[in-house]
Amino acid sequence: MESINNIYSKMGISDVVYNYGEKVLNTLKERFEEIDCIAEYNQMKVLNAMQKNYVSANHFEASSGYGYDDAGRETLEKVYADVFHTEDALVRPQIVCGTHALAVALAANLRPGDEMLSISGKPYDTLEEVIGIRQSNGSLAEYGITYNQVDLTADGEFDLEGIKAAISDKTKLVEIQRSKGYQTRPTLSVEKIAKATAFVKSIRKDIIVMIDNCYGEFVEMNEPSDFGADMVVGSLIKNPGGGLAPIGGYIAGTKECIDRCAYRLTTPGLGKEVGASLGVNRSFYQGLFLAPTVTAGALKGAVFAANIYENLGFKVVPDGKESRHDIIQAVEFGTPEGVIEFCKGIQAAAPVDSYVTPEPWAMPGYDSDVIMAAGAFVQGSSIELSADGPIKPPYAVYFQGGLTWYHAKYGILMSLQKLFDAGIVKEEDLKKF
Repeated sequence: MESINNIYSKMGISDVVYNYGEKVLNTLKERFEEIDCIAEYNQMKVLNAMQKNYVSANHFEASSGYGYDDAGRETLEKVYADVFHTEDALVRPQIVCGTHALAVALAANLRPGDEMLSISGKPYDTLEEVIGIRQSNGSLAEYGITYNQVDLTADGEFDLEGIKAAISDKTKLVEIQRSKGYQTRPTLSVEKIAKATAFVKSIRKDIIVMIDNCYGEFVEMNEPSDFGADMVVGSLIKNPGGGLAPIGGYIAGTKECIDRCAYRLTTPGLGKEVGASLGVNRSFYQGLFLAPTVTAGALKGAVFAANIYENLGFKVVPDGKESRHDIIQAVEFGTPEGVIEFCKGIQAAAPVDSYVTPEPWAMPGYDSDVIMAAGAFVQGSSIELSADGPIKPPYAVYFQGGLTWYHAKYGILMSLQKLFDAGIVKEEDLKKF
């Protein structure tokens, strides 16, 4: 039988890179065991929700047209509500991406004269035009909804005094972004989000607390909705879709908030009663079932990447030993070449379009050129092996995903191989560890 290192060699990984990776991997056994424990807990949570709601083969059938009486869609939303311990949920293929899910949740629950307050600093780039931070047709600002923000402290904590001072009579909704986006701040733990939610509610109980939960689902045993968040929002082509959902987003929360979201997504008077599932129910159910273990594989990849690059002297966020609260790993290279070569490696490791060379380009919704690498079965799926980053200081790349741990491992080694081939990483650096 052919040895595994020979297979890696045939796949483009040199001995010096492979051996360095194995040395790093040998230090991570305990971390990987912790990740597996969380995955087991979340797997049982999802399975319990499916059994409780009597999921059957009939629920995989497609509906068309208006989608009236789609039992599969209705049951799936009950499953999501039980998984996230909320009163209700909206899970639809008509939600085209995570940004759309967030836009629906915001527009549905804010009215002219209301204020949205972000207490985790500036939100992700694509939300800037939704809010109106950057001018765009149809933004919340055009409807007379104002925006304010409170930055995190220098050490990544919530600024409680700043939050208290910022909350006014106009404040209707507080938004918290769990993941870091294109920033190098720490991702926020569920524990920190829980404390911030409780603090906001202690000031005014009627304020809606909404969590941008993208990239965070199933990374911990609890979700922000377990601790009083009124809405948690995310994309199905990230963690909860398990790599099988071909499109879609979810919003889970209080019945009042979800009703408003449904009326915004479809139309007043119809709400959740319409919206054909179009044959995606099976993928939504099966993807959710697989999501805890798929997320665990991606999480192992993130931990591996952090240790691979930290030991070479690069700044990584989170660092190699920190606890994990999303699947994203940031690596700061300080040069455009580092970001580009890393992304070339991720693309070269893909099962789809591995022969393509990614290049920076002016993507809609971003304020600088962005490079994205993803040879995915579902276009833009961030739970699949992918990497991206803006071509601007501090020239950090953001790595995430991997439907299996082994694919994530190969992708990270290939990213290092490209940096090694380009002379950004030296042989002596790899042999120091």
